[in-house]
Amino acid sequence: MLHALEQIRRMRGGAQSHLMRCSDGNYYVVKFQNNPQHRRVLVNELLGTRLASRLKLPTAPVEVIYVSPELIRLTPDLCIELPRSRTPCVPGPQFGSRYPGDPRELTLHDFLPDEKLREVANIGDFAGMLVFDKWTCNTNGRQTLFFEENKRSAAESPLDLPPPSPGSGQASTFPYKTVMIDQGFCFNAGNWDFPDAPLRGLYARNRVYEGVTGMQSFAPWLDWLHHRITEAVLGKLLEEIPPEWYEDDYDAVLRLLEQLFRRKKRVPDLLLSARNCNRQPFPYWV
Repeated sequence: MLHALEQIRRMRGGAQSHLMRCSDGNYYVVKFQNNPQHRRVLVNELLGTRLASRLKLPTAPVEVIYVSPELIRLTPDLCIELPRSRTPCVPGPQFGSRYPGDPRELTLHDFLPDEKLREVANIGDFAGMLVFDKWTCNTNGRQTLFFEENKRSAAESPLDLPPPSPGSGQASTFPYKTVMIDQGFCFNAGNWDFPDAPLRGLYARNRVYEGVTGMQSFAPWLDWLHHRITEAVLGKLLEEIPPEWYEDDYDAVLRLLEQLFRRKKRVPDLLLSARNCNRQPFPYWV
């Protein structure tokens, strides 16, 4: 388990995360157990990101980060702000997602205009991420970050970025890459259920799905979902999750994993439902 050494700044977003320097020398966006969204979103983040990585999707490395009572006591900004009160962040194991470089030097974008989206080397991974988001019933819009790969220093730790996926182009000719972040609202956030709907999980702009021409466009990820996500894999991932994150309700997390395993066979139908919705997100699916 890594240890947080220093708070850098508060991040945007409903979970009120903090950017922190940690004991491995890297920076992490840290979500706390008493975040305003739900304690279970820490489970969702760790479990979801580990599963997305097994589907060869571009994710940031994630870790359990220990934040000490002393660091919280000495850092007044490590608190949760509510409408009429402030309460200190709770100490103990928290969720951390590695920042893709030195925050003093690297510029991240949560939005690119349409013409720039054509310059994203791994844009085909949006199709794969939709497979993941439909499977896990991500009830938030797909969150992603873009960065210019050639502006990262050689000393920075690599992200979990697989080789360019089918339809994504050649990395050498495209300056931008995307990394998929924020799995907190998978499994419907703290509810741990699966209220499926056609628009859920879709990225906000259809441009990223221009490479989708039919169900075959999702085939690599559907195949990995079938073969790489086994009951044994889910059981192993459960061992990584601190019990504090699910309040020692072991039966609840087991039910979640059982439902998740059974849902694998539903994903093609969920993709077809998205294709047939009024938004028509796949302009070249014929």
